[in-house]
Amino acid sequence: MAWITTVDEDRAEGLLERVYEGVRKRAGKVFNILKVQSTNPPVLQSSIGLYASIMHGESPLTRAKREMLAVVVSKLNNCHY
Repeated sequence: MAWITTVDEDRAEGLLERVYEGVRKRAGKVFNILKVQSTNPPVLQSSIGLYASIMHGESPLTRAKREMLAVVVSKLNNCHY
């Protein structure tokens, strides 16, 4: 397993602290999949924006179909996210 430096929630400052707060409001916690990007808060913020656009933005696919695709890909990759 890889070892990646992350910034814990209690040590987050500035942009990272604001991003973490937004994530907690939306999801109830900050998942490790986001914390692995914590050493570069602008990239983390952009990553969250990309996810939001893909899952919630205008698309010929319904939200349900997008969620279904995400579940299938995660299952095939043995990923619990």
